[in-house]
Amino acid sequence: MRIRSVTRDELPLLRQIEWAACECFRAIGMPEIAEDEPLPVAALARYLDEGTALVVVDAADRPVAYLLAEPVDGAVHIEQVSVHPEHARRGLGRALIDHLAAHTDAPALTLTTFAEVAWNAPYYERCGFRPLTGAELTPGLREIRRQEAAHGLDRWPRLCMRRELRRSGPAGPDPAGA
Repeated sequence: MRIRSVTRDELPLLRQIEWAACECFRAIGMPEIAEDEPLPVAALARYLDEGTALVVVDAADRPVAYLLAEPVDGAVHIEQVSVHPEHARRGLGRALIDHLAAHTDAPALTLTTFAEVAWNAPYYERCGFRPLTGAELTPGLREIRRQEAAHGLDRWPRLCMRRELRRSGPAGPDPAGA
């Protein structure tokens, strides 16, 4: 498994991964999610240009999973994590999240997700995220939730989550005295 930035010519592949990954929603009575159009290539390109667009690639250097993120109110907000079903249950989503966490200076990661879908909120809790209360929502997260509601995602319970990132301070003296 190798994680790297997506290339511009791979952006259409992200749409294919998303189509395939969303099929699992059909089986749990959420066909509207399975049928929802993935982000257009122009929107994906914005993450490449202004945010974060990471992929996990297979042995042939072909993307099989991806993560999109951008700064929101001082944190890094994960917009999307998708894994092609042929590569699911191998820790690729978590690897992308952990890679992002290790390579950002932000104090936290945030995301929005379905509260009652096993591979959404319960999964993210296992990845170190916690649900946010309404009082903890920042203006940017409130706007994201407003857009999601306008898109019809509130037909199912949704929530915002946050993962605090530990940051070490400046290096002090070497305790070994070297």
